[in-house]
Amino acid sequence: MSALALFFLVLGLGLIAWLSARMRAARFRVGNTARFSSLPAHHGWYVALWTAIPPLLFLVGWSMVAPALVTDTVLASPAAVQLPPPGFDRASILSEARSLAEGRSFGAFHELARVLSPVYAAAQSRYDWIATALALLLTFAGGAFAFLRVRPGFGARTRVERIVMILLLGASLIAILTTVGIVASLLYESARFFSIVPITDFLFGTHWSPQVVDARDPGASLGAVPLFWGTFFIGAVIAMIVAIPFGLMSAIYLTQYAAPTTRKWMKPILEVLAGVPTVVYGYFAALTVAPAVRDFAVWIGISWASSESALAAGLVMGIMIIPFVSSMADDSIAAVPSSMRDGSLAMGATSSETIRRVLLPAALPGVVGGVLLAVSRAIGETMIVVMAASGVATLTLNPFASTTTVTKQIVDLLTGEAEFDSAKTLAAFALGLTLFVVTLLLNIVALTVVKRYREAYE
Repeated sequence: MSALALFFLVLGLGLIAWLSARMRAARFRVGNTARFSSLPAHHGWYVALWTAIPPLLFLVGWSMVAPALVTDTVLASPAAVQLPPPGFDRASILSEARSLAEGRSFGAFHELARVLSPVYAAAQSRYDWIATALALLLTFAGGAFAFLRVRPGFGARTRVERIVMILLLGASLIAILTTVGIVASLLYESARFFSIVPITDFLFGTHWSPQVVDARDPGASLGAVPLFWGTFFIGAVIAMIVAIPFGLMSAIYLTQYAAPTTRKWMKPILEVLAGVPTVVYGYFAALTVAPAVRDFAVWIGISWASSESALAAGLVMGIMIIPFVSSMADDSIAAVPSSMRDGSLAMGATSSETIRRVLLPAALPGVVGGVLLAVSRAIGETMIVVMAASGVATLTLNPFASTTTVTKQIVDLLTGEAEFDSAKTLAAFALGLTLFVVTLLLNIVALTVVKRYREAYE
């Protein structure tokens, strides 16, 4: 039985267990005027959870170990004697055999894959039935254990709430454990990289050319300063020049000048930009903005302008993060008490003077926090720079020249054919760790600014 069918079977048995336990608990109340600590539904959920959770946890664990068990069984079969040693197309042959056995393909490049596919199918079927038997055994055992405990004085509600609390705790720990795993992976792989390349060469070197790494001095061609500069130039300079004025002005208009009907329509339309997939922005940058920027540069006499310029990627990135700046500024300005605005107007100030001298200074911490969060979002952007920026690492202030970013290089390094243990591939983890630290510090500073300097109004 397939895993999906077994999953729905377990859920169906859990539903039956819920109905059975609920009916049994309801019968206890017939003609009984005593107060019960749990409702029939609590008993039903108690039995249903004991029926479904153990087999589902087993299936999750089984899905992790079953492929290895199937592969070991295939390798132990007589037909696997003809397999080449590890590293000589062995993995591709086994992959083709697995695809044929599962019906995902109908042809194979290697003839040996056709020979092994029936062995794969037989081993997979055997372990599927073993998983089915064990899952059903856990289902009936857990259901019977819980069903026999359904009695008038049994506190099912307390136990159900405890189980739900454990499930909620586990769900909340997933994000924490995921973050810990990411950081641990980055630290471990970065430590391996810095054991090959001195950290000073990486952080302060000005030459980046991972395609020609010298084994005697790998740090000479893995200096990341051009990448840091390109990331800062595109994400924190060009993008912010676009995002801050437009985002701030749109927030001022929506909060101070727009009619309620206009704001009702304009604010959702502006925030739609935040929901556009970044790959769409990437296509827009590569196919529309980059050629337009190149043609404009040629028109003003810069004939050597690149079609993968920093300006093209930065402009589109700035458009993408306008909603971040606008939303934070909108919330900050709207949070300023109306009495301050009314008092300024009553003293004879114009609307523009009130905005410049009263509202914006009062809302400045929120605006600054929003800008810093937008910067951290921009420097971590990947798809726009992958599709519109260049792969050439340069130190330049010319927006029409080619430049690259950290995220662009991470993609290039991890999609090549270099060995995983090489300095070239491990450099991606060092770049990722650096980017993680920078964005984390930016977020901490932004939240600190908003928290420490936010003015509280009565």
